[in-house]
This record gives sequence, C-alpha cells and structure tokens, in this order.
Amino acid sequence: MKKRNSQIPFGLLVFIIVFNYSCCIGQDVYDSPIKAAFSKGADVSWLPQMEATGYHFYDADGKEKDCLQLLKDRGMNTIRLRVFVHPNSDKASGHCSKDETVAMAVRAQKIGMRIMIDFHYSDTWADPAKQTKPALWAKYDLEELKNAVYDHTYEVLMALKMAGVTPEWVQVGNEIPGGMLWPEGSTSNWSQLAQLLNKGYEATKAIQPKIKVIVHIDEGNNNEKFRSFFDKVTEYKVKYDVIGMSYYPFWIKKEHTETNADLQKNLNDMVLRYGKEVMIVEVGGEYDKPQNTKELLDATIQAVKNVPDNKGLGVLYWEPQGEKSWSGYSLNAWQSDGKPSLALDAFK
Repeated sequence: MKKRNSQIPFGLLVFIIVFNYSCCIGQDVYDSPIKAAFSKGADVSWLPQMEATGYHFYDADGKEKDCLQLLKDRGMNTIRLRVFVHPNSDKASGHCSKDETVAMAVRAQKIGMRIMIDFHYSDTWADPAKQTKPALWAKYDLEELKNAVYDHTYEVLMALKMAGVTPEWVQVGNEIPGGMLWPEGSTSNWSQLAQLLNKGYEATKAIQPKIKVIVHIDEGNNNEKFRSFFDKVTEYKVKYDVIGMSYYPFWIKKEHTETNADLQKNLNDMVLRYGKEVMIVEVGGEYDKPQNTKELLDATIQAVKNVPDNKGLGVLYWEPQGEKSWSGYSLNAWQSDGKPSLALDAFK
C-alpha cells in the first residue's frame, strides 16, 4: 500500500487558517472562557444631546477629543445607556429612544466599550420617587402591561442585535425600591411586580441567554432596605442574575467616609445571602470637590473588588460628562472648561 504524504498543501493550510480566523472574529463574545475584566464605566446617555447642542469636550492638553475616548483614556471599559419608551425632545429629560440608544451603543462598541442597557419602562425618568407608565400604556391592565414589557424589551434588544451589539448586562427597571409601572407594578402588590420583572427577564434571555439581568435599587449602603426588597424578590421567584445598586452619599447627606463600611457590609451580605453577583451601576460625587469625589470612587471600587468569590462586577459613574452649565446636575465629574476632572483618575 502506497504511503500518502500527510503534509497539508500550503494553499489549503492558508485557507484553513483564514477560515478559522473569520469564524472566530464573528464568534459570540459570551463564548469566551476567560473571566471578564472588572467593569469600570459610566452612564453617558446625555452625550448625544450635549453634542447636538454644540457642547465640546477637551483633553487635559486643551485639544478637542471624543468624549468616549476621554473616558476610555481614563480607564473606563463600559458604557451604560438608558431607554425611554416614547420620549419627548427635551434635551435633559427626553431622548433615549430605541433608535438613539442603538446608535450610541454601536458607537461605544466601536471603540471597545462593553454595553449595559437600562430600561426605565417610562417615557421619562423612573426612580424611587416616580415610576410613571408610558402614556400609551396608561390604560393597560396587568396582562397588557406584561406583554408591553416583554415586547418593548425584546424590540430594543433585537434592534441592538441587528446592529451588531449584544449588551453584556440589561437592567429591568431603574431604581425600583417601590416597584415600577405604578400602580400595577408597585411593591404593594409583589405578585404583579414579580410577573412584570420576569417578563423583562424572559425577553432578554430570548435575545441571548448569557446576558446578565440586573434588578436595581438605590441606597447601596442601606442593608436593611436591600434585605427587605430582595427577600421579597426571592419569595416571589423573580428571575435575575445581578443585584444592582446606586450609591450616592450626597443624597443621604453624609460623607462617603461615614458610609463606606456600610456599603461593603451590604455588598458582601447580598452575595452571601442571595448567591448573586453585585454591581454599583450608579455612583457620583460633587463636581466642585474633585478630590473628595476621587476618594469616594477609590473607596467604592475597592469595596466592590473586596466582595467574596469575585462576585463584585464593577462600578459605573452616572453621567460624569454631564457638565453643570449644560445639565444643571452637580454630581458630574467634568470641569467648566470642557475637560474631565481629576476625580475620574480613580478609574485608571
């Protein structure tokens, strides 16, 4: 029997290498066995409106630069974007439509940023003080609201996927200690709230099962509040992957040095009590106290990194680029000359 030459012809070898490479670069990012890096980032949902109204961003040397690149240069690797259902055109409390969110996510991904999508399930801000149903959903009963949550979540995530973006995280609701889509989804009726949250979860997993779904409430230093809320989440069998926290010492009128230990205690307790990963999805300090804000960020990042079993996923600043002359918001991390403040060096 004639022995065949086992050496692969050079041309075929080149084809195999190129084919395998082309497959790999199109492979779903979630298939990588390498543990994801610590997430450091920001919600920058105001950015398109800032640019549209003529705001310019500058580096420390005075040269104009893309805002996302400025954030990346300071160590950030994640961008969070909020979604309103049918927003108005107000520069500060509107926009954030599906199409605008897709465009921004594509832009952020192109420079290597990871993506988090934050569904408010409202036409404007949803937070602990207000969880107003979208105007077109105002007369929906519970079943119609459940369908609307599923359809809206799926539609936005599918539009992102079609544009080449599959987010790493999705928030089902924004700061919901009192529930969402009031009154039907209020915490005064946990059974209904659980059904609504689960519809958001199911729509997300239908797009990509490995997207991590976040349930998010405020006051990350308040362990009693978190236990009370997530005990109910457990009791009513809400499906989720990550406990998301806001952490703003400013709003509870305390210095971060007074609350850092409580934050650490709560982070650790959430992991041990519920077996979930944790993440600070919003944090911020006073723009005119950049050193103090940097120290707040240093302490917050370290607290999340200290969480047992590497279950602390990351820290995201809320609208650091939202300079006060444009936004009126005092917990940004930008200077009046259009340059980032030294506070953001904490992410390096």
